[in-house]
Amino acid sequence: MRRPCPGLRLSGPTQARVPCLGRGRRVALALLAAWPALSGGQQAPESATPAPPAFLLEIEAPPAERQLLADHLSLPRYSAVPDLDETELDRVLVLADREIRELLATRGYFTPRVHLRRHGTQRPTRVQVQVDPGPPTRVVQVHLALIGPVTAGTDALDRALAARLAREWGLPAGQVFTQEGWDAAKAAAVARLQARRYPAARVADSRAEVDAPAAQARLGLRLDSGPPVRLGPMAITGLRHHPPWLVERFARLPPGSDYDRQRLEEAQQRLTDSGYFDSAFVHVDPDSDPRAAPVQVQVREAPLQRVVLGLGVSTDDGPRASLEHRHLQVPGLRWRADSRLHLQARAPAVDTEWTGLPDARGWRLGVLARAERQRDGGQVIDAQRLRLGRTQSVGQIDRQWSVQWDRADVSSAGALALQDRGDGDAVAAQFGWTLRAFEPAAAPRQGQGLALEVGTGWTLAAPRTPFQRAAARGLWLQPLASGRIQWRAQAGAVLARATARVPATQLFRTGGDTSVRGYGLRDIGARQSDGTVGPGRLLAVASAEWQWPIRRSGGTARWEAAAFIDSGAVADRLREMAWHTGFGLGLRYASPVGPLRVDLAWGQRTQRLRLHLSVGVVW
Repeated sequence: MRRPCPGLRLSGPTQARVPCLGRGRRVALALLAAWPALSGGQQAPESATPAPPAFLLEIEAPPAERQLLADHLSLPRYSAVPDLDETELDRVLVLADREIRELLATRGYFTPRVHLRRHGTQRPTRVQVQVDPGPPTRVVQVHLALIGPVTAGTDALDRALAARLAREWGLPAGQVFTQEGWDAAKAAAVARLQARRYPAARVADSRAEVDAPAAQARLGLRLDSGPPVRLGPMAITGLRHHPPWLVERFARLPPGSDYDRQRLEEAQQRLTDSGYFDSAFVHVDPDSDPRAAPVQVQVREAPLQRVVLGLGVSTDDGPRASLEHRHLQVPGLRWRADSRLHLQARAPAVDTEWTGLPDARGWRLGVLARAERQRDGGQVIDAQRLRLGRTQSVGQIDRQWSVQWDRADVSSAGALALQDRGDGDAVAAQFGWTLRAFEPAAAPRQGQGLALEVGTGWTLAAPRTPFQRAAARGLWLQPLASGRIQWRAQAGAVLARATARVPATQLFRTGGDTSVRGYGLRDIGARQSDGTVGPGRLLAVASAEWQWPIRRSGGTARWEAAAFIDSGAVADRLREMAWHTGFGLGLRYASPVGPLRVDLAWGQRTQRLRLHLSVGVVW
């Protein structure tokens, strides 16, 4: 038997060599393969008659294996050789038999039955490939061992890490053995060990013993943890205007703490989310001193001042424009100032928010001033707000303490004066707590979100009356085998005497793109004696939405479909709660700025279809 020709390889998982077809044949085949590039992609003249193929190929195999062979088998390429003779074709078929077996072995089939037959003698002849993959090889034993400092088991973290590696091993006994699965399981085990405390972990030894006749595989893997790594001081580059301690306070990576890849990623995200930096990169070299590995932080500062003009449209507010100005170091204070002007038909507003630099625990002082006008049906609400407080963001949790003054002047086209329906001013002390545990953060597929607000205050208009306010909202993304279910809920209550003149900005309304679809923005409220709808003291909203991917050509597109039902109610008393329900269908698109939502909803009370457009995560 002639040995394969050295030097010339074809692409594919097997990296099979081309058999010796003779120097002239090899040159012809190489020139044929390179012709499109050499000719600049030009097509042959229309008068030229293409040469018939050397053979026609038929593959008979189960669908998955047939696709594997169609994608990677080298045999079809030889059909383009213009003068491939019978002797050379026989050699190609011998090579194809070996290549087919190697391809099937990557899928766990080590005892396949392969038959290659030629039919006919005239060109083009017909080549038939029949494949019976046989039984798949399954894993019957896994031996996973750790060596290095992690085996000392001196604390709970190391013991938990070892247990997690065994529990989450990716190719357990009973599963079909494939080369892809074996490689992925090893890579995942190393990545889990590297993610916490041991970034220099590596594979010390691995073996896969396959008993082909018995269709069984026994796996062994030894992982060397390497030394445990603790964080050292920060080495920061890229600063021009801001002090280094600002980076340290946003990053929150104290020297002496254990290496944790997730904490490094969270620190990097906090730096970019702060607004002070356009980009940030946080890295620890695993080969540095493990007792105090320097944390390399490279940042690119955002401009000290930035003006942004925005234009948009939504089904809730119609066309809108906005003008925003940001100053990262207000002269004399070094505070950050964000000022915004919103121009839209239903709710024009202007506000400015000034925020101090974070302290060592991440708390930041802040002050907000806002004025807006809301036009809801026959009502017009002119509202002002002034808030002074402090906020903290740690991991997935935000906290806020504040003292807030609200004032609202309500006018109506109805006959009644609305002095007991949102007209007044008040001062209140409030606490807010928010949890965001979504994965991934930009376009969540699973996770939970919860926000709570509680406060107590006094109305300032006569008669002065105490009141309490509480509100909560939550979102749960429940993953399914295909898609997910989105559960959303919201509730709120204001407790006060019936005569208390609580400002409208402390009361509740709902309806619109992001609450109860099928109804307009804030169309759901408390029914008043003159027949109009105003803000109420009690709120309840519930929503369920099934989202599933739209698949194209066997893959998953960026589009998803949705079916939903929303229901909400607003009133002053529980017995007056009147539920407004909407249901419909929608589309979702994973855009760079967040999920784009297009919904068509039927309002059960309005008996109308309504189109809703929105961008971002709704909760």
